[in-house]
Formats: sequence, C-alpha cells, structure tokens
Amino acid sequence: MQAREIMTENPACCTPDETMQRAAQLMKEHDCGCLPVVEDARTRRVIGTVTDRDLACRGLAAGRGPDVPVREVMSKDPACCGPDADITEVERVMAEQQVRRIPVVDERGCCVGMVAQADLALHDHAISNSEVGRVVERISEPAGKR
Repeated sequence: MQAREIMTENPACCTPDETMQRAAQLMKEHDCGCLPVVEDARTRRVIGTVTDRDLACRGLAAGRGPDVPVREVMSKDPACCGPDADITEVERVMAEQQVRRIPVVDERGCCVGMVAQADLALHDHAISNSEVGRVVERISEPAGKR
C-alpha cells in the first residue's frame, strides 16, 4: 500500500507569515492538529509544519500572542514522503522522527497530501494492529530513552 492510498489530499496549509491565530483558525475549520507550512499558497512548497502543540507550547506558554507569525513557532524542514512511498516507509519515518503526521510532497517538494498516525490505524490493509501499536509506542517514546 502507498501513501497516496491513505493520505488526506490537498490539506489545509499556511504560510510562515500568517499568524498563530490564523493557523489555529485553519486547524479548527479543517478539524486537524497539524498544518504544513508552505513557502507560498501558489507553489505549496513545504518548508515546515506547525501543530496545535507548537501553538500552545512555543506560542501561548512562551507568552506569545495571536499575532506572532507562524515562522516563530513552526518546525522547519520536516520529514516528508512522496505519494508512492510504501506505508512501511511512512511508518519508519514517523517512528524515527517521533512525529504523528507527515506531509506528502510531489517531486518539486509541493504539498499534495498528509498522512497521520490515525490514517495508518484506520486503513485495515495499511499495517497490522500490532504494528500500529509499535509505531505509537516509538513515536511517543521520550527522546532520551532512544
């Protein structure tokens, strides 16, 4: 099975110049916890990701307000995969990078989709239940324990 078969196509994205508030609004509108951060809305070339946790921990908890640009709280240069990536490769990258979501990019690095940990669990033929459990365990493992 390939990433294209389980990914969310054309996910909501934001630019690094958009505010934390706008990113939060997009997450609410699209019922998601992570947005690819793209160079610009036209090209959709992925340069980072921003999660609801980034907004809370790097933003709000650090005393930053809603008008702070996403670039100040995003993670840069995220691990990505292509639409033809095998699900086992996606799982491996998630576990190694300890991330729950991976942008899917085309050959130019432009966002075409997003694969979430939940996508692996929801698709019966993606990976086995025991493998999903192993992925969740490895993603959630404290960094110092690796």
